[in-house]
Amino acid sequence: MTDPARKSLTVDVVSDVVCPWCYIGKHRLEQALAEVDDVDVTVRWHPFFLNPWVPPEGISREDYLTQKFGSVDGYHRMAARVVDTAAEEGLVYRPNNVRRQPNTLDCHRLIHWASARGAGAAMKQRLMDLYFRGEGDLTDREVLVQAASDCGLDADAIRARLATDEDVDLVTGQADSAAQAGVTGVPTFILGGKYGLSGAQPSAQLAKAIRQVAQELSAQPQA
Repeated sequence: MTDPARKSLTVDVVSDVVCPWCYIGKHRLEQALAEVDDVDVTVRWHPFFLNPWVPPEGISREDYLTQKFGSVDGYHRMAARVVDTAAEEGLVYRPNNVRRQPNTLDCHRLIHWASARGAGAAMKQRLMDLYFRGEGDLTDREVLVQAASDCGLDADAIRARLATDEDVDLVTGQADSAAQAGVTGVPTFILGGKYGLSGAQPSAQLAKAIRQVAQELSAQPQA
């Protein structure tokens, strides 16, 4: 029997699988959810294109870092803080192992399809692990198919779907809608459809915000 005193809240997460702070932010959100056992939280994943200019086939990591950060060495100096922060969270980020920079449209299609089966979080995590650990090339369709299979999706069906334009417009539209709504940095956490938190917030802060918003919304009269 459902406890009528329990609160519920939807958390919408706008992020990209190649964003290191999104990688850290997802982990911190999961830690926050473990702390907030008195609120039933539904997490929904929304796409964001951190690098929409990257072509569908991707580009070499060296070219990407040079175009975006000026030089490979310049990026690695900047990335040291992110690498250390990830390690503090128990995560692995090996920027030297990443060989190609993907366009993430297909990754977001996979997350969308996996979400319909209740596996959106697992799919997102698998893709992030492949990218940040340097264990897989997300520009390779077969790597994506295997990642989907690892998350319980049918490999042959996913291979066939990726070969089409299925949900390209839908995912692109969702990313555009987030940008039009004012999302300029990721991760962005939207609590209860009303309050936004930008950046990889500490887990304690996320937990506190989730409790506060859930309490506020539960106190409002129902229409």
